[in-house]
Amino acid sequence: MTVCESYYPSEPTKPSVATSSIPGPKSQKELAELGKVFDARPAYFVADYEKSVGNYIVDADENVYLDLYAQISSIALGYNNPSLIKAAQSPEMIRALVDRPALGNFPSKDLTGILSKLLKFAPKGQDKIWSGLSGADANELAFKAAFMYYRSKQRGYSTEFSAEENESVMENSLPGSPHLAVMSFKRAFHGRLFASGSVTCSKPIHKLDFPAFNWPHAEYPSYQFPLEANEEANRAEDDRCLKIVEDLITSWPIPVAALIIEPIQSEGGDNHASKYFLQKLRDVTLKHGVVYIIDEVQTGVGATGKFWCHEWAEITPAVDLVTFSKKFQSAGYFFHDPEFIPNKAYRQFNTWCGDPARMIIAGAIGQEVVDKSLVEQCARVGDYLFGKLEALQSQYPKYFQNLRGKKRGTFIAWDLPTTDLRDSLLKNLKLNGCNVGGCAEKSVRLRPALTFEEKHADIFVDTLKKVVPQL
Repeated sequence: MTVCESYYPSEPTKPSVATSSIPGPKSQKELAELGKVFDARPAYFVADYEKSVGNYIVDADENVYLDLYAQISSIALGYNNPSLIKAAQSPEMIRALVDRPALGNFPSKDLTGILSKLLKFAPKGQDKIWSGLSGADANELAFKAAFMYYRSKQRGYSTEFSAEENESVMENSLPGSPHLAVMSFKRAFHGRLFASGSVTCSKPIHKLDFPAFNWPHAEYPSYQFPLEANEEANRAEDDRCLKIVEDLITSWPIPVAALIIEPIQSEGGDNHASKYFLQKLRDVTLKHGVVYIIDEVQTGVGATGKFWCHEWAEITPAVDLVTFSKKFQSAGYFFHDPEFIPNKAYRQFNTWCGDPARMIIAGAIGQEVVDKSLVEQCARVGDYLFGKLEALQSQYPKYFQNLRGKKRGTFIAWDLPTTDLRDSLLKNLKLNGCNVGGCAEKSVRLRPALTFEEKHADIFVDTLKKVVPQL
């Protein structure tokens, strides 16, 4: 019996779509009502989560889709997972939900145990955690930690703040409000809040109309595929981008205190950074005293064939901060240097300091991933699926350009010639029962749950074989 069969004995054996359009009439009616009180314009359809099971999501019209998008990569174990339902029904969860504690001031007696379960799954080299509310919040909290750490190195960790600092910060001016920058990369996505918006550079719609910090965007490598046939060109591309990074650090008009990077840029087009590039960034950040932040919000928790994607790069020494959210159903950052804990209380603080209810689920997810060997399964299934897609690429090269994600679990993507063709493919895949997402202007990205198996890959590939010739 497979993992999926043990979790989901009643999972559908195949997709089924009865409506001629998506969203169907019932979804359209629901969305019209929802639209009166909530912005429903981005909705694909209205989901029926009670009927959704395993790797299949069901909509209000009772269409059943094989889900290769998984709530924008945030469902780790499939829908209605029995182990997570058990965790949700625990007395510990009831206390967390009914009496949600202000963790900074009134931590519960459960908190040490909850955090210890999360830290079991921390990236290599990290042994401390700070919790947040979302991926964007995790990144903004990491920026705060980086700025305080950077200034403490200049001032001295235990040195008291000067009267001038205390007075000027109330006017948002120097020296209490220092001019510091976070470097990110073109095509990056790190969130939609103010600081996270300033490091996001994927689509204009993410950040139009709100003020931004004067922070630099370096160039993320653009590789030629297949990788094994283009090693020399891709190494030259890495070196070109590394030079830009170092030039920006040394020339930017305000000090660059931190650098943030996704090991695979997801929203920006599923662009993969090489082991060489990620390690060289570590060398550059150490050389210039820049805090190195890895954003694992979308890439974390097993989907790339490692629990944390940047572990493929074996970066030494360990990066400073690793942010997480999505598949962990919780959010925050891991770290190891105690000097990232601010020198005074209330500096990294808010009412809830995260959410213990979500941390409980995160711990349960991590334990299931380990106990059921789901990272290894994802690596195996990803290799299987990639091989099938390579065969389709040989048959339809026009529609499978820059196929990427080999040996990266199910974190697979490819490009179509135009945005219209990409959108047409996604639409027709849904009409044939496969819920798949896009990214950037013309990319298709696969983000199934870790319970996705070879039988699901076969269904998806058979659907592609039907749909692609009709483009």
